[in-house]
Amino acid sequence: MSSQATPTLRLLGIGASPGVAVGHAFILDRKRIRTPKLRLAEAEVEPERMRMKTAIDLSDRQLAELKDQITRTEGSDHALILEAHRLMLHDPMLVDEVNRLIIEDRINAEWAVRRVARKIKHLFDNIPDEYFRERRSDVDYVADRIIRNLMGQVVDEEVEVPAQAIVVAHDLSPADAALMARSGRVGGFVTDLGGQTSHTAIVARARETPAVVGAGRASEQISPGDLVAMDGIRGVVLVNPSDEQLAVFREEQRRHQESERLALATKDLPAVSTDGFQIRLYGNIEFLEEIPSLLAHGAEGIGLYRTEFMFLDRKTAPTEEEHYRAYRQVLEAMGGRPVTIRTLDLGGDKVPGKTKHEKEPNPAMGLRAIRYCLSNRELFRTQLRAVLRASVHGNLRLMFPLICGVSELREARSELEACRTELGRAGVPVGKRFPVGIMVETPSAATIADRLAQEADFFSVGTNDLIQYSLAIDRQNREVAYLYRPLHLSVLRQLRGIIDAGRAANIPVSMCGEMAGDPLYTLMLLALGFDELSMTSGQIPVVKRFLRRVSRVDAMELLQNAMELTTAEEIERYVRTEMDRRFSETMEPGAPGVGNAEPTDHEPSEHGGAALGTEHGLTPPRP
Repeated sequence: MSSQATPTLRLLGIGASPGVAVGHAFILDRKRIRTPKLRLAEAEVEPERMRMKTAIDLSDRQLAELKDQITRTEGSDHALILEAHRLMLHDPMLVDEVNRLIIEDRINAEWAVRRVARKIKHLFDNIPDEYFRERRSDVDYVADRIIRNLMGQVVDEEVEVPAQAIVVAHDLSPADAALMARSGRVGGFVTDLGGQTSHTAIVARARETPAVVGAGRASEQISPGDLVAMDGIRGVVLVNPSDEQLAVFREEQRRHQESERLALATKDLPAVSTDGFQIRLYGNIEFLEEIPSLLAHGAEGIGLYRTEFMFLDRKTAPTEEEHYRAYRQVLEAMGGRPVTIRTLDLGGDKVPGKTKHEKEPNPAMGLRAIRYCLSNRELFRTQLRAVLRASVHGNLRLMFPLICGVSELREARSELEACRTELGRAGVPVGKRFPVGIMVETPSAATIADRLAQEADFFSVGTNDLIQYSLAIDRQNREVAYLYRPLHLSVLRQLRGIIDAGRAANIPVSMCGEMAGDPLYTLMLLALGFDELSMTSGQIPVVKRFLRRVSRVDAMELLQNAMELTTAEEIERYVRTEMDRRFSETMEPGAPGVGNAEPTDHEPSEHGGAALGTEHGLTPPRP
């Protein structure tokens, strides 16, 4: 279709996997089938139950085959999602309730499955954590599979995607996303639903395929064959762009590819300023499959290994052996490079096999992370024993999240030592003593950083929570999300205090929050004196290039001038102007915050995903 045939449509979603892609739309129509609703005679009840059992058994075999297929090509982590779906098939919450509706309400199995799935999904609505809330879609995937099998419909149909097509869908199942990405023919993904932790986002990042999720009604507004230009960093999708817009995207695509080439060429070079100050650049990961991309982009280690994925869609908590195998695989894959494992950042609403607590009015400040672990000692000890056992296989560091005071750190370390002693008495090999640090992500920890530094081996600043708590805002609340300002003077002062405390105690200080990988803040973090920055793989090359082109003395002057200003808006405007002046000619396409328009109050939320209508501009509001 000609780019001039129809007006350009501009959609804004969530940038879920970095990269720029241009291609023709391939619409994947996986619409939910219409659920038949029938009343049963008494004599039909038992045969209907048997029909339900047959559909579950068939669904289980299908998922087992898919799991084996994906394990052979994609690795075990994505296959874990399909194993979770198999567990859901046999969950009494699903099976027993469906059978009850068949017997008591005398309705057909398809109708009963849909009703129970809707009820289960509502349970996820009260979970504050985005990662676990996204698992609502898993309920739909499982329910749709059962219903299709009940109706004799085709399941897991192979899809032939044209080369470099932009796959557009309402949503993608884990199997669809993994199998299409594996083909190497997909130029990019665009979905109506999803967030940063949806299956599509996770698979796309692991495969380094650009993806925009949460794009509202994209699958309805984009037609098969439409020319689509997409930016997986900024979350922008242009449908039938003008020649001028297309030229801009093609140039950005070329520059992104050049950036990837430079990443490979410079991946072994240090991130050192022109006057000799070196910062180690690490990666944040959740899955083993992300490691090749990290290493290809020059990561010197892993600064944040999130372990909550092991609790995904399970009826029981993972065993010590499951923890151990996961950590061992990552440590061995990193070949001696540092791997920082964060202990579980969970709340009571996310742990399988636990009684559901009354919904907390403010879960972000409730029983979570280290608080939850210290209240559930056996769960905590299971992970700590696995970490100690895995430490023989590589360069391991351990990090406790949401530490608010010295007593919590002491208690957590005491549990670690008790587990070490227990394993020693049992004759189980453990590695040498490894560094034990904390996430500094609360104002209380930042305020007493000097005391914490006496008992922690390192600090890692979690800016996402630190900023949120410091500014008293919920950044998921679109009414106040515009107040989330990393360059707020109070945040900069806290960061400087944390660094000073670390320097005085001679312990390294890193940052693993989103601020670490945003080029807008690179010079500020260099000036503050961070030892390590940890980010996603695609962010490493541009941050490294910035660091290698400036002196720390110059960066410190920038920081000093910025901190003489008063409002967050003034500071951000000044920093953006200075970054544009220094780097605009070699900016990574779509780099957040640099070279973009001024932010506006009450912008569309990055989680809103609504279509913005006909628009010819390329630059979206900053999320």
